[in-house]
Amino acid sequence: LRSIVVYPAHRKMKFSVKLEALKGSAYTEIANFVVDRSNVALNVGFEPFAPVAISIPEISSAAYRLHFYDASAGSAVSEIELSSGPKTERYIEKTLAKMYPTPLPYWKEYQWASQPVIKETNTIIQPADVIDISKFMDAKGKLSWNVPAGNWVIRRTGMVSTQVTNGPASKEGTGLETDKMSKKHIRSHFDAFLGQILVRIPAADRKTWKVVVEDSYETGGQNWTDGIMSQFKSVYGYDMLPFLPVMHGEVVGSADQSDRFLWDLRRLIADKVSYDYVAGLREVSHEHGLTTWLENYGHWGFPGEFLQYGGQSDEIGGEFWSEGELGNIENRAASSSAHIYGKRLVSAESFTCGGAAYSRYPAMMKSRGDRFFTEGINNTLLHLCISQPDEERVPGINAGFGNEFNRKNTWYPELGQFIQYLKRCNLMLQQGKYVADVAYFIGEDAPKMTGVRDPELPKGYAYDYMNAEVLKTRITVKNGRLALPDGLSYKILVLPKLETMRPELLARIKELVMQGAVILGPAPLRSPSLQDFGKADKKVKILSEALWGNGQQQTKFRKVGNGLVMTGISLEEAMDYLKMHPDFKTGEKDPVLYIHRSLANSEVYFVSNQSAEEISIRPVFNVSRLQPWLWDATTGKSRLLADYDESSGRTIVPLKLVANESAFIVFLPKTGGEGAGASTNYPSPKTVLDVSGPWNVSFTDQISKTKKDIEFTQLTDWSKRPEEWIKHFSGQAVYTKNIRMEKLNKQTILDLGLVLAIGRVAVNGKDMGGVWTPPYRIDITEGLKTGDNEISITVINTWVNRIIGETALDPAQRKIWMNVNPYKADSPLESSGLLGPVKILGY
Repeated sequence: LRSIVVYPAHRKMKFSVKLEALKGSAYTEIANFVVDRSNVALNVGFEPFAPVAISIPEISSAAYRLHFYDASAGSAVSEIELSSGPKTERYIEKTLAKMYPTPLPYWKEYQWASQPVIKETNTIIQPADVIDISKFMDAKGKLSWNVPAGNWVIRRTGMVSTQVTNGPASKEGTGLETDKMSKKHIRSHFDAFLGQILVRIPAADRKTWKVVVEDSYETGGQNWTDGIMSQFKSVYGYDMLPFLPVMHGEVVGSADQSDRFLWDLRRLIADKVSYDYVAGLREVSHEHGLTTWLENYGHWGFPGEFLQYGGQSDEIGGEFWSEGELGNIENRAASSSAHIYGKRLVSAESFTCGGAAYSRYPAMMKSRGDRFFTEGINNTLLHLCISQPDEERVPGINAGFGNEFNRKNTWYPELGQFIQYLKRCNLMLQQGKYVADVAYFIGEDAPKMTGVRDPELPKGYAYDYMNAEVLKTRITVKNGRLALPDGLSYKILVLPKLETMRPELLARIKELVMQGAVILGPAPLRSPSLQDFGKADKKVKILSEALWGNGQQQTKFRKVGNGLVMTGISLEEAMDYLKMHPDFKTGEKDPVLYIHRSLANSEVYFVSNQSAEEISIRPVFNVSRLQPWLWDATTGKSRLLADYDESSGRTIVPLKLVANESAFIVFLPKTGGEGAGASTNYPSPKTVLDVSGPWNVSFTDQISKTKKDIEFTQLTDWSKRPEEWIKHFSGQAVYTKNIRMEKLNKQTILDLGLVLAIGRVAVNGKDMGGVWTPPYRIDITEGLKTGDNEISITVINTWVNRIIGETALDPAQRKIWMNVNPYKADSPLESSGLLGPVKILGY
């Protein structure tokens, strides 16, 4: 036995298989594998029910036994093939005919273990025995070939569509996906779609159209294009024709050679997707005065290499949802690509979501947004705003995905508070240069949608992912650091734990080390490619020994030229050896994230509390002889901070951050001499007044604009009130109350406790500003006077409670309309209103 092929039935399924062979009187396990056909969408592989081929170490037995386990409902097998003939293991996946089944293919998903060596070479197809007989077939498909002596297998193969269509799109705009490995077809696609806008709309009427957008790649695998065989030979120097049977599961030359051929094919596909699709679209766009914007990754079926792919677009964007996992790898993919290819802006499709329409509001979104600011995002694109052409339909047109940043949302009039915060953060995070310590090389394998951090980065340091193209073409060594021409640099290059690297790249890494670069990771043993087969492996061995040494020469720390090669240690050990300090040091369990941007004479840190609790921390910044200031992006106000010098030229700045609070810590040149900082960073206010007792509350109907007044004897959640109309109210309510100030403080703060979902404060008719996120406090000093004062608090909740209430009504009685309504009459209501406790605080 040399192979097993399992043909799943034509339905969704996933199960595990254990193959055993009879040895004497007992069965022994010889293989264990998973058959995963749980996602059968064409954009997750154009052969959705393809077989799973497994290569077995050569074994002879009188009997074999199969165990099927961990099976999903409905799992079934149509055929099982046990054979003495070898198969290329997982050839379906290795040819991209079947892609990873979930939206998050991590770094390892397109890596496979080496296949067993096939000892009996007469079971293997030899490259010289593969011949092209296409010329003997006529136009009608008739083959007239004078067959040489011997046993022959005739295989007819060709190029067909994957049948994947573009989407989401209207019926009129839907068609087969274009070839992503052909500049010719990309140009044709541009002309057929965007080109028609250029032709049909006069230039004077389309002045705002500046950018061509490429969303996340979700159209699946592709493994062929016009002229690929000649292109393949020009890149790798050998003919791919003898290896075409490998694409159908046969073994040609050896199992190793077959895998190397498929590696070359996948790498060529990734390169062509980058340079024919992304760069091709950029080129034709530039011809028409347009630029390109790209999300440089793809869910499910991404056939490219994310860093190189992003590098060919004018601008790069990530993506994140306001909850869930989407964004966990996409934004670092975007920022790393932008950083290493010299792009200033790193955009993100921001605050996307699914289901639960109209239930979110800015305070719920802040923590996720802040997290991805610390991962390099600095240009926020809100997702989404749908135009509302119909004034009568409220809340109007919505989608099954995306937060509703449109004019008919209840809290839209106060959205400016949130947008101002985002714009301030964007502005600050676009200044200067990103400061990083480590570059993690992602390897040369493709497809690749993210990198790997192994060994893991210690807390308080920053990193980017790095690819081979940038190492070969954009990296130099300056002052012992890997430097990019745009000013970014890295102290350590971490190599992944892979056995393979092409000799050209390894030779470049050797050059960098000789010039002073520091690398950490294992020595590669061979090339992954069939190019220059045999000779390439010898080159890798020679280069590896020059860098890592041979036998007893191999040590944890090995000086080579002006550089250093480290292996078998953690990054903590490496950084200790190099006497590196964390850029931002806090306690290991402190729920804080950061990013650092460096300017000519100042340093900017963005610090985010990712917990729902207030925290007090004493971070150590890797900055000296500069004065720290705190700049609050929610208010736009800044204040001087107290700091404490630590040894080795670092600075301690005590910080206190409430739930999900963020702050910019900006280090500027000192102007008042040493010790010119504040006496304390967080002076404690005193409670001047507990604002308890009754409130007058005026509710304004969101649709009819009629008002209804009621007295609340105490602050309560609207959804828990006995009045049905308040329970199911959605819109704006104004709380008013008179308070008496016997004397005025230097600074007076109104603490609202908790506001759901967003609010605005006025004192004596004067607008004091809005509140949308903890701590729900606002400075009201300028509005107060001695004696009686009227406090007015406008609170807006979401549409949810009104939608639920009207869902129970007869359709003729309903005043709301939305095209995607996920709610039922018994869906839970959302907490709403001013919940307090309300206090007046003084300094």
